[in-house]
Order: sequence, then C-alpha cells, then structure tokens
Amino acid sequence: MLKESVKAVIFDMDGVLVDTEPLWRKAMITGFLEAGIDFTEDDCKSTTGQRFDEVVGYWHKKRPFKNKTKEQLHDDIIEDLCSMILSENVEMKGVHSMLQRIKENGIKTGLATSSNHKIIKTVLKKINGHDYFHSVVSAEGLQFGKPHPEVFLLCAQNLGVHPNQCLVFEDSVNGVIAAKAAMMRVVAVPDPLHFHDPRFSIADLKIENLEKFYESDHNFF
Repeated sequence: MLKESVKAVIFDMDGVLVDTEPLWRKAMITGFLEAGIDFTEDDCKSTTGQRFDEVVGYWHKKRPFKNKTKEQLHDDIIEDLCSMILSENVEMKGVHSMLQRIKENGIKTGLATSSNHKIIKTVLKKINGHDYFHSVVSAEGLQFGKPHPEVFLLCAQNLGVHPNQCLVFEDSVNGVIAAKAAMMRVVAVPDPLHFHDPRFSIADLKIENLEKFYESDHNFF
C-alpha cells in the first residue's frame, strides 16, 4: 500500500510520555505480595504493554490469589500507582517540546493506551497534557487489548484520519505489533534494557528518546 503523508500522531502513554514502568513494577510487586503470591521484576516485565485487567486475570489463573479478590488487587495497585505518579518526576525527556511542535504544525494528536481511565486522568493532570490531545482512547473497555490493533484503529477513527496516515510512538513490543497491525507507521522508543530487542526491527524507526526524533533522518512529515 502506498504510504500517505502523516496527518495524525498517536502516542502510547506509559514508557513514552511518562516513565511509569518502574512505578508499575513497584506497585505490582507490593500488591501481588499482599495478595499472597510471590512476584518479581521479571514477572512484571513479562506482561508489559498488556491491559492491566488482563494481567491480573492472567496471574490469578496461574497463581491464584490468597488474600484478595481480582477486583480488590486490581483497584489497590491502580490506587498505589496513581499516588506515586502524582508524587514522582515521571515526565519523559522531550515530551512537551514534541507535543508543542506537533500542535504548531497543525497535526492531530491522539493518545492510545492500555492503561485505564483513572491512570490516564492522573497522567494528563501530572504533565498538563489535556490541551494537546484530540482523542484519548483506553483499551480498558474494548474487546481486545494490545497487541490487537483495536485501540489504535479507534483512535484514528476518532481523529477522522485513515490508519495509514497515522504515526505511532510506542515503547513496548506489544504496542509496536498492534500499531503495525493497524497499518500505521511506528517509531519505537524502547527503554534502555530492551533497546536491542530484535523484535523492534518491525518498527519504521527506533530512537532512544523523543528528543532524538527530530535529529533522525526521517521523512514522516
């Protein structure tokens, strides 16, 4: 398919706009231990990019919780995470300069994330990001989470832009797969530990942080 010029930029949230992955791991390890099961950093990383209700369901099936219901554990971890987001310095390098530049160029901007609405609201408050996004979509209420493309397709639909006119910024392999499945171009922004993961080779560009985007030899716009 002929690639058209980019008319919309869609951002993932966790790991792209905000460095919440360490906070997620901290909240998850604490929460799962309180639920009575052993949980490690590697366990956290194994489900990166997936919807959190799916994560809780997956681990409950694999290691049934002893002290909490799935719903209690889910809500407790989300509450703990939101408190940490508001108290920590979580904004990723280059976020506001990129959002402002995209806005000045008249390009539509969307947010498509696996996180639920409470976390989205907390993050947008933290980074003063409400004025930048024309569409904000959570996979929480959708039939499928990433790596299914549904959340990206819905975001593009809300923006009134064809998927092949969208550029996505993603940090996870699941997110990159979802965006490519949606027929979108993808810039991967992996964390340093996963930067050399060969699975990111399907992305159209890979950069260390958002500031590097305008230093790259790209032709997306």
